[in-house]
Amino acid sequence: MGDYLLGLDAGNTVIKAVIFDKAGNEIAAAAEEGHSRMPSPGHVERGLDELWTNARHVIRACIEQARIRPDEIAAIGCAGHGNGLYALDRDGNPLLGIQSLDTRASGLVEEWRAADVGERTYPIARQRPWPSQTPTLLAWLKRHRPEQFKRIGTVFFSKDFVVNRLTGSRVSEVSDMSGAGLLDLAARRYDKALMEAYGLGDCMDLLPKLIESADIAGTVTEEVARETGLAAGTPVVGGLFDVVASALGSGVSKTGSASIIAGTWSINQVIIDRPDLDGPVFMSSTFDRTRYMAMENSATSAANLEWLVREFFEGEHADGVSPFDACCALAGAIEPAADDPLYHPYLYGAQQDGHARAGFYGIAGWHTRGHLVRALLEGVAFGHRAHIETMRRAGAAFNEAVLSGGGSRSLIWPQIFADVLGLPVTVAFSRETGALGAAIAAGTGTGMFSDFTEGAAAMVRTERHYRPNVALESHYARRYALYRDMADAMAPLWRRLTATEPAVSGVAA
Repeated sequence: MGDYLLGLDAGNTVIKAVIFDKAGNEIAAAAEEGHSRMPSPGHVERGLDELWTNARHVIRACIEQARIRPDEIAAIGCAGHGNGLYALDRDGNPLLGIQSLDTRASGLVEEWRAADVGERTYPIARQRPWPSQTPTLLAWLKRHRPEQFKRIGTVFFSKDFVVNRLTGSRVSEVSDMSGAGLLDLAARRYDKALMEAYGLGDCMDLLPKLIESADIAGTVTEEVARETGLAAGTPVVGGLFDVVASALGSGVSKTGSASIIAGTWSINQVIIDRPDLDGPVFMSSTFDRTRYMAMENSATSAANLEWLVREFFEGEHADGVSPFDACCALAGAIEPAADDPLYHPYLYGAQQDGHARAGFYGIAGWHTRGHLVRALLEGVAFGHRAHIETMRRAGAAFNEAVLSGGGSRSLIWPQIFADVLGLPVTVAFSRETGALGAAIAAGTGTGMFSDFTEGAAAMVRTERHYRPNVALESHYARRYALYRDMADAMAPLWRRLTATEPAVSGVAA
């Protein structure tokens, strides 16, 4: 067996390849950004051919950078963003890639909510329908794009598409399928009654073979070996829902451990020994063969900072300083004050409200760009706090958390998280926790580790620790209450703002 593991991480925007040794050291890494298409308001898609092209590029670049023989890679694991909808046609060719930022099905979710569809799905899947959930999108296509729907042969997820291209296998695994509300969670299998609740009872044949995360999905084909520099026959495991992979890659592997991910999505999760908590949460996913991950999630996290940088700060940083670090430095220079602006992080809607929109509130003439950046960083942390409060009401108990995702790379944002959440926060050493979690799954699947916990113990180490500033406790309690009250007040106005109107024509520029 080789001494190295290759972890792939197919996110909403970037695909990464990272080679690790058995101790979790990064030997080489490569990344390539893809392009999202927004053909209509609320529609967020990607080209699958581009995704595979980028995957081939980063794999080859990573191997060349590592300067190891391809056969020294013992196995490959892939993580990827959950939900959305990735489809092959009936001949196995790439057909459609809808990302998990898509909100086209918001109207269908409202219709289903009125019809109590969630009351039928939750007891089985521990999840109610929401706009970018995979079965919701599939039902939307069935209704609104019937010709495209008829062409679908296999429905799965971003990382499953990459695994399919590597091996030729049409499979998915339990963490992604359960995270999308497509499994009977307790039984950990597909369920006809669940699919019928979504109006998809005739779509069971579109679901791929279901395997465990660390099961071998297939091996690298000869053709792919020529295209990527991999060794033909290298085992590829089923992989992981990226939020589970990131938790694992940050060291969260034991029951009761909590993980917060500040990435494109706000992910807040805790490992439990049973399918659900005492009260409802947004979703639950399987973690391994016997445990589960309870989650409260929404597309309200670091994507907000990415947008701010892209639209207002790109190209304004000093040599050697990234615009993200420059933004965080501006925020760090601001002394917190009672009249600081507030920000709602709803660029891609709220968890249960696809009409929600982002916004700054309370801006005064003396506020600077630094105040706005700090408001955004705090607003994202407030969004995480709302999710954590939901988990605690459902019975989750934890007194500290590990922070990962792009937000954890800042030296300032983790302290804001600790202060807003009132929790000690640890940041893992590895910046590529999703790829590392996928590599741990690959090592487990090939017998390098006996289970995920042993793999995490061998490959993960921590870097920084943050404790909440007790002097800011009342300050953030007041601001959080304002944040929630303003969101409640804005909800009917967001709905009016996003109401469909006839196109305005004949208006001179």
